This record gives sequence, C-alpha cells and structure tokens, in this order.
Amino acid sequence: MSLRIYNSLTRAVEPFTPIEPGHVRMYVCGMTIYDLCHVGHARMMMAFDVVQRWLKSSGYRVTYVRNITDIEDKIIKRAVERGISIRALTDEMIAAMHRDIGALGVERPTHEPRATDYVGQMLDLIGTLESKGLAYQASNGDVNYAVRKFPGYGKLSGKSLDDLRAGERVAVDDGKLDPLDFVLWKSAKDSEPDDAKWPSNYGAGRPGWHIECSAMACALLGERFDIHGGGMDLQFPHHENEIAQSEGALGHPFVNFWVHNGFLNVDNEKMSKSLGNFFTIQDVLKRYDGETLRYFMLRTHYRSPFNFSDVNLDDARNALRRLYTALDGLDVPDGELDWTHPSAAAFRAAMDDDFNTPLAISTLFELANTVNRTGSLADAAVLKQLGATLGILQQAPRQYLQGGSGVEESAIEALITERAAAKASRDFARADQIRKDLLAQGIALQDTPQGTSWVKA
Repeated sequence: MSLRIYNSLTRAVEPFTPIEPGHVRMYVCGMTIYDLCHVGHARMMMAFDVVQRWLKSSGYRVTYVRNITDIEDKIIKRAVERGISIRALTDEMIAAMHRDIGALGVERPTHEPRATDYVGQMLDLIGTLESKGLAYQASNGDVNYAVRKFPGYGKLSGKSLDDLRAGERVAVDDGKLDPLDFVLWKSAKDSEPDDAKWPSNYGAGRPGWHIECSAMACALLGERFDIHGGGMDLQFPHHENEIAQSEGALGHPFVNFWVHNGFLNVDNEKMSKSLGNFFTIQDVLKRYDGETLRYFMLRTHYRSPFNFSDVNLDDARNALRRLYTALDGLDVPDGELDWTHPSAAAFRAAMDDDFNTPLAISTLFELANTVNRTGSLADAAVLKQLGATLGILQQAPRQYLQGGSGVEESAIEALITERAAAKASRDFARADQIRKDLLAQGIALQDTPQGTSWVKA
C-alpha cells in the first residue's frame, strides 16, 4: 500500500502522488519571529519534520519550504519597546528558534525564506489581483482583497459567507467595501519606524500577513505544488485567504494537499499566558532533554489534540529509556534498512497511513522486546534504523542513559568500587546504603554478571 494523507480540503484520507514523479514540494507556515518559540510551535514544526523525514525515507526528493514572518504588528511593537531595529530583533529570535528546535532534532528546511526578502513578489501578486478586479485600494490607503468576488471562498474551512457575518464587527472607518475583505497591503503610519515601510505604487507601507505566504510559496515551489501545511488554527482565515489570493491570481488550484496538525493543550486546557500554563521550548529543555520532548510528541498522531503535562513527559522519558536500554551493550551493525523485515513492514504500513506515529512506535516496542529476549543484532539494527526515520534512537545508548545526571562520573565509579568491596566483605548494609544514596541523587545501579553499571534514574 502506498502513502495516504488526510487532505483538509476534501476532508478525506487520499492516496498521495506528487505532481512531479519522485519529487515532493511542500510549504509550511513557519514562525512570526517576535519572541521565543513555545511548545505549540514545537508541536507544529515536529509534525512536519516527521512528514518530510518520512517522504525522504520513502524515496522521494523533497523541497521543503518553511517561511519566517519577520514583519508584522507584534514584531514592530516589540522592536520599538526594546529600542532596537526590526532586523536586530528578528535575527535574535531566528537564532533562538534554530537553537531550540535543533535540540529537538528538527531538521532545517530546504528553504527558509524571510518575508522581507519577497516584498517585490508580494506587490506583483497584489497588482495581478487588482488587475483582475479582486483587489482595491481603500480610502485609508490600504489595499484589500474583495472576498465576495472570489467564488470559492470558504471551501477549505467549510465556512460560507453567511457564516462569516461576525466579520461585520470590523470598524466602519477602515475603508473596506465589505467587512469580510482582508488587507493585502497596509498603508504606513507616521508612528511606525522607517524599517517597517517599503515603497510601492500604493504608497509607503508593508505587506499583509496572508499575501506573504502566497508570494513565497509560488516563488520557491511554483504555481502548483503538493503539500501545504500548518497548525489547525491557520486553516481559517490564513489558509483560506491564501487560497483566495493565489487561485484568484493564478486562475487554478495551487495546492493538492492541505495538511494541518492538531491543537496543543496543557493539562487539558488551552495554553495561555493568562492561565499561567504557557511554556517556551527553552522552559521545557531546562527539565527534559530534547529527544524526550521529541519522542513525547511522536506518541500523539499529528492531527489529534496534543496534551502537554509533566506526567506525560515523565512517562515519555521512561518509555524512551526502555527503547535505549534494549540497544545498550550491543554492537549494532550499520547498513541499509531491510524493509522486508516484518517489523519494518509493519512500521511502514503505519507511517503510510497518514503518518501514524503512535502505531509506528508500538512496532518499535515490539521489536525492542524481541531484542531484549534474544539479543539479536539484526533486530537491534532494524530498531535503530526505524528510529532514525523518526529522528530518535541515534545517540550512543549508554551516553543517553547516563546523560544529564548532574553527578561526577568519577564519584559514581568510586562508590560502585566501594560497594563492591563492601559486598565482598559481606557488609551488605553498607552496600545497600550506597545504592540508596546514589538513587537519591538520581543514579540507578544495575548489577549484571559482567559487573555493575549505572544509568540516570
């Protein structure tokens, strides 16, 4: 069976065939860079990192574009508050993003365009829309998209124009001919800094958010491509507006598969600074290693709601340690993955079913149980190789199991030696006390016929 993906546009799981044989072109809406990335951002970038990894594992060449929005109201406000240029702020936050998601094993996309580098293409697209009667300049200088002139508006979100009457709350003095219209070009305000303004035929200003992705996607992937992804919160209005802009200008569909990852909750509530349950990736990495956070997210299907909690993270850490323990002490051979291996075939079937990572991971545990029972190096190799397709199990097992203990290794080894001497002299009370003292420091001893080793508890 071949890869099947849920298409938000058709609301069905469909067989996937790329437009160009052997080559997948995918665009994902990335970050608006004004602050540190939070765990919701991590969930989105993780979801599409898995998608592009699996596409490559399936033999496709992948051109993956994940943009950076580096001009927007919040960015301007934050830069002004800090007394720095917009470029200085966005450079700082991009570096932080790369550091944080790099710790999770999220690979860099093929292209990571910054919106400010594509303003010319955005203006060209706006000019095309205006020439087709789909855009107009309002009395306040903004250029808006005329929603009611695009017949297919609402086909992605399932919303009809009547459903969207709530949009009529838009202020009457914003120059819009219809409350549902959205901005393509924002006229500059005197209060805004100079680095937030670009010249145009419509006067100085800057692009609206929606037009940025339409222009960058078409510039880097062409006028029709395979997959467009992002968080479910972007389905409306952002992606709906992208369809209206791009298809209004091009006159044909521009994306075959629309793919959206599910919402993130914290302890079953929506993450919110006001609720005090807001966590940046950096917050989480102070307590958990990046691979644990990655594995934690893999356990939930990308389209399902994702519940973030310390209890679930602790459970994920213990589960990942069990997989590494199965590989510990084995000289696992390198080589190409044999997809005819029963576990590999089951794993592939799970991943080809709309990237079903929870089912794929269950296959890893079945294989780990086999390795624990038989010590098979061939099965251990398949376990490690399958883990690689998900971006896990690539560290040296002992290094991972001992990592982050916070206790000097020499001190641990000295106590292990002292404990061995205590056992030899039949001072079992002292031997037990050493074990307990180390466990209290987060160090678990493991006695084997080959001697005593340790792992982080």
